[in-house]
Amino acid sequence: MKLFDLDSPLMQFLNKVADMMWLNILTLICCIPIITVGPAMTALHYMALKMARNEECYITRDYFKSFKMNLRQGILIWLIQLVVIVLLAGDFLIMRYSAVSFGQPMKVILMVVAIVVLFTFTFVYPVLAKFDNTVMRTIKNAFFIGILQFPKTILMMILSVVPAVLFVVAPQIIPVVFLFGFSAPAWASAKLYNKFFRKLEDQIGAKAESEGEEGAENAEGESEEDERIFKDELDESLQEEPPRIEEA
Repeated sequence: MKLFDLDSPLMQFLNKVADMMWLNILTLICCIPIITVGPAMTALHYMALKMARNEECYITRDYFKSFKMNLRQGILIWLIQLVVIVLLAGDFLIMRYSAVSFGQPMKVILMVVAIVVLFTFTFVYPVLAKFDNTVMRTIKNAFFIGILQFPKTILMMILSVVPAVLFVVAPQIIPVVFLFGFSAPAWASAKLYNKFFRKLEDQIGAKAESEGEEGAENAEGESEEDERIFKDELDESLQEEPPRIEEA
């Protein structure tokens, strides 16, 4: 096989790098209005999972397909996330600079709440990108998955802050952060949670098939249309039969 053949490992690698660069640029552009950060991050994780699974995809078309599909819910979840972050940041500042002395239990409670929020919002956009559900159930499911995938959740949290750290401590590589700061962590995260999502898809897909051929055909039609699955069912499956956590 020649080095520069389209199917050669080198060309496949270069194509993936180019796709990740363009995906990152699209995400940056769609985050500029601020209000659209939620749907932009959802579309990012939608594409990252497809790329991690080596599925055929067209970056621009499929990105905006997910962006449009999740626009309303993505904005609502982003606004909820923003309000929660502002409230927590305000509480930490008050506890740090206030003349009032807060007890240790209050500090522990606030820290626990902050950790729960971090776990939840680490998975909320990947869950929204893949599973069709209400806003509150999406947030609830993200929390369950964040707990069930505890080690991987920690790794995903670390991956998400690496670009910001590099931006501050190594200004000379800012162009690299600009081109891969969103897409590379999202792709690496998708590699981490891909097997877990596959298990959920297989588990609930089998349940849908057992409920009748007609229902299964309807579910298949919806999946072909928007590639999201399991309306209002994911949380029940997580609670009833939590899949075992395995390393990727």
